[in-house]
Amino acid sequence: PVAAPADMSAQITTATKVYVNLSIPEIAKKVADETHADGVGLLRAEHLMLSIGKHPRQLLEEGGDRVMIDTFSQGLGQVADAFFPGPVVYRCLDFKPDEFLELPGGEKYERGHVGPNPMIGYRGQYRYMKEDDIFRLELRAIKRAREDMGYKNICVMIPFVRTRRVFRETVRIMAEEGLDHRRDPDFKLWIMVEVPSACFMIEEFCREGIDGVSFGTNDLTMLVLGVDRNDTSVQELYDERNLGVLRAIAYTMQVCRKYGVTTSICGQAPSVYPDYLEFMIRCGCTSISVNP
Repeated sequence: PVAAPADMSAQITTATKVYVNLSIPEIAKKVADETHADGVGLLRAEHLMLSIGKHPRQLLEEGGDRVMIDTFSQGLGQVADAFFPGPVVYRCLDFKPDEFLELPGGEKYERGHVGPNPMIGYRGQYRYMKEDDIFRLELRAIKRAREDMGYKNICVMIPFVRTRRVFRETVRIMAEEGLDHRRDPDFKLWIMVEVPSACFMIEEFCREGIDGVSFGTNDLTMLVLGVDRNDTSVQELYDERNLGVLRAIAYTMQVCRKYGVTTSICGQAPSVYPDYLEFMIRCGCTSISVNP
């Protein structure tokens, strides 16, 4: 019998960093040991909120600030420890209103935010500006994990960035909480590129001093093509390989290269289509982040 080919992935060094997407801190050590990934390109915050099991607004009303800070900093620390010194890119909470609705307290605090299409509604960084008290708890957890626990490999990624005004307001709040990417060379701030405005204004965002971008191809495809990715009646139109989507990505990467801003992708496309991966690398992306 022919011997199975040995897995050489641990020995191969690639010019493009290979990161993993993670949601559950408890499996971080196992994933790190098994994949030998260069780091975490997307650490989703939503699971941490679900593990607390309450709508954050209800948690605050009940005086549970400490619970949120403890839970989030421990989860962050667990992942940062498993992949140390590799980077762990933590994406701040991006619950869509219909998802928040499911949590205890959601009916009371979220019902008014559920619009006709929650995917393009009250979500992402716009919420941080409107409800900065919740955002500040997240930031305090990050600061604790970075400073008190010593995990300087934690970076922060802001989701669903639409406008520069809201981005600046978000950065102002972060700086007030002691996380200032302009003053602290150790602290890296990334943005998610999921909204076409972020592609077209990437030059402006680069000038704001961001350190990296990561493409969320699922939402970007939806918004470039005007196709609700959850609507089965238009599903055949939804294609991440559409020329319009590829041009938006290629242009964004070209500008980022000029400013020395790193580019990554954490959407599903490179996990599904090998040619997508090749396209990203030819455009000069510095890392990809895939499911373990």
